[in-house]
Amino acid sequence: MPLYLGLIAAQGVYVFHFWVELVHLLEAAFGSETALQALINGIGYKTEAPITQLNETVIMLVVLALIDVVMISNLLIMVIVGGYETFVSRLNLEGHQDQPEWLDHVNASVLKVKLATAIIGISSIHLLKTFINAANYSNKVLIAQTVIHITFLLSAMAIAYTDRLMSHAPTAPH
Repeated sequence: MPLYLGLIAAQGVYVFHFWVELVHLLEAAFGSETALQALINGIGYKTEAPITQLNETVIMLVVLALIDVVMISNLLIMVIVGGYETFVSRLNLEGHQDQPEWLDHVNASVLKVKLATAIIGISSIHLLKTFINAANYSNKVLIAQTVIHITFLLSAMAIAYTDRLMSHAPTAPH
């Protein structure tokens, strides 16, 4: 239980971070150079020419960063709710209108597949952000991130395949 409380606190940090970045984006859209510089520093965007107003690349990188925060928050929710339901205690949400669809059939195996899929999505966003901002990264970093992403993909496929084999295992006659 204390571990899940810690994850809930981490979720709070992500919510705060999301709002700070969103406020900076809105302020920069209305001309705040301070907010614009905070965004540029936050996304690690570098260019030869000074940036004095939002451009499409900065907006895209900030929006991808916001999507990344949301995806990580979704991952945290899956771990908190699914892990608590699987390993600590039932939440007794059956029939409740707010029950997540995936929660009726959650178990450790399903949770692993869902987590692996979420990690691939997060990795995809990171890789896209890196490629959009590729001029600021070395080839070594680009290759390493691509290899890591492919490793996540292969790992998720292996987990899903193993889960499928285990769930379709022949049952012994009674």
